[in-house]
Amino acid sequence: MEKDVTGMDELLAGYAAGTLSYPAQALVGAHLELSERNRGYVSSLETLAGAGLEDVDPVAMSDRDALLSAIFSAPPVDLNDNERAIDASGPETEPGAETASVPASLRAIVGGSIDSLPWKTLLPGVKECKFGEIDGCNSSLLWVRAGRAMPSHTHHGTELTLVLQGGFSDQDGHYATGDVAYADGDIDHKPLADKGEDCICFAVTAGRLELTGPVGRWFAPFMK
Repeated sequence: MEKDVTGMDELLAGYAAGTLSYPAQALVGAHLELSERNRGYVSSLETLAGAGLEDVDPVAMSDRDALLSAIFSAPPVDLNDNERAIDASGPETEPGAETASVPASLRAIVGGSIDSLPWKTLLPGVKECKFGEIDGCNSSLLWVRAGRAMPSHTHHGTELTLVLQGGFSDQDGHYATGDVAYADGDIDHKPLADKGEDCICFAVTAGRLELTGPVGRWFAPFMK
């Protein structure tokens, strides 16, 4: 579950106000789809925001027609043009194993099928699919085999991680499907996937990741 309650509240407030980056907005939307824990809180924030708008006098928009024309004439964004990993082989799964479905909030970024994505092996038992930079943040999916650990690392910036399938543990506790984990430069952790089920996560990062353990530092030159 989310350990930083204040940080999560701020994240949910940003979602309700529509002030988050697009990938972070999509991540929180997916969290609300997967977990009912914060739905009431967000609904209350949205209700308060709507009530506040009713008390605000309307302001004329300058050159409204030109602005609307520019919006509707802009070419659609092709997310396939974003950077993707080159290894088209998906993570190994047991015969008949099912993987997490993609929440509706993430489909514009991830697509409709996790299995068909071009996964790239980072380490034995750890694969990643990158979606490139969107709205100033990088987003990706991580697939960690059951019982495997990510290398020890910290962050030059911030990272939001949403669990789509399975779960993992780190120094702050355990995160299950639908939970959101927050990490920054004050955290040096080594997430460990639960036994019995592969862990699949959607991550949004602002800034770069730095491997800190001896094994991670050895692999660092190969993890681009």
